[in-house]
Amino acid sequence: MKVVILGAGQVGYSIARYLATEENDVTVVDQSAEVLRRISDKIDVQPVVGFASHPNVLQKAHAENADLLIAVTASDEVNMVACEVAHSLFGVKTKIARIRHQNYLSAENATHFRQNMSIDVTISPEVEVAKSLARSTKIAGAFDVIALAFDRIKVIGVRCHARSPILNTPLRLLSTQFLQLDIIIMCICRGERKFFPGRDDVLESDDEVYFMVRQGDVTAAMEAFGYFSEEKRKLIIVGGGNIGLGFAQELEAQRGDIKVKIIEKNTERSQEIARILKSTEVLNGDALDFDVLAEANVEEAETILALTDDDRVNILVSLLAKRQGAKRATSLLNKMTYAGLVTSLGVDAIISPRVITVSTILQHVCQGRIRVIYALAAGYAEVIEAEARETSYIIGLTVDDITVRDSIYVMAIIRSNEILLSPRRLIVSVGDTLILMVKRDFARKVEKLFSVRPSYL
Repeated sequence: MKVVILGAGQVGYSIARYLATEENDVTVVDQSAEVLRRISDKIDVQPVVGFASHPNVLQKAHAENADLLIAVTASDEVNMVACEVAHSLFGVKTKIARIRHQNYLSAENATHFRQNMSIDVTISPEVEVAKSLARSTKIAGAFDVIALAFDRIKVIGVRCHARSPILNTPLRLLSTQFLQLDIIIMCICRGERKFFPGRDDVLESDDEVYFMVRQGDVTAAMEAFGYFSEEKRKLIIVGGGNIGLGFAQELEAQRGDIKVKIIEKNTERSQEIARILKSTEVLNGDALDFDVLAEANVEEAETILALTDDDRVNILVSLLAKRQGAKRATSLLNKMTYAGLVTSLGVDAIISPRVITVSTILQHVCQGRIRVIYALAAGYAEVIEAEARETSYIIGLTVDDITVRDSIYVMAIIRSNEILLSPRRLIVSVGDTLILMVKRDFARKVEKLFSVRPSYL
């Protein structure tokens, strides 16, 4: 597949790194020759220096041969114009544009884009982060939640604390020590180390753990990690920007039993979001001020989520809130360099807009019968949900044939209405839905298993 990526920032680089395999021909366009040099030294891409929406630059990138164009420059306008030029002059089949400004994303304008502009998929990082937070907030204690198999299976990210009952038990003994527990531990992040666990591994305090569980068993699973649902949940959002406001709106739409407060430093912005929100309490003040946190009753909060556009403020607010009694604190970080250090200081979870945006874009890029592809653990691994069709390479293979130790694991197979967790020696049949845990470097190999065999072309 020929892919042209416009913009070599964090998102552009991450997508290029995912796609730059022997099966894909990837070109990256950026105005900075130095940035492109650093990227091309690390991964196999063709660098093109220039302004992303200019026809002559797209011509140098051989856009006429592209199957896919992904516009993720820092400018919404450049991304939109580039998609239009790619469509009109070069006939690019699929165009994806990252658009941040909320004016473009209003319901009436979004309809205009779909009907009149040559953008096939619009991605808004702020909207995607708000949706991700809303999914996670439904489950007390989770920092990430992925719904699979039409919401019959959940992949949940949770941080172990010192009082988690599940600690120090070999994973092979979980089903005997916790009789009501039927989960699969998929991935463990322990400090800077990330790994797929074996049967004899144990969970330790401060581990970030991703596990798979049936929808009906979520409550029992979270209780095993020491997280119990509270009748009256209280959340505090710090930062009333696009993410904070969008998250609050998602929570109001859920109409749950969560009481939400927003702390916004800018007076005009706090008045604006107060007019928009219906049931959320808006406080005007600096969350780095102890008195403001006290006014928000931070000591009663189940979770405080620091969602400003300043990483340092988010980290400090989270640590101050924990010191004043908040049970859990989550920080949004645009730069993940110090993520491991931040969690070791006491921040319970990190939100990365880059990781969420890349995961969303990859869902539109993946081939064959792939339904969901989601990056976990800052891109270390991916969860893939895919359907096995008669034309797929995977038909007739056993689970053991597909498994590659420490790299590819079949976590579940859904056959008719039956969910088979951690299947062994099962032969894949037409119509099966497979959920796999895959190390990033092996994700494209899995996609190929679900693609169409040459005999069916």
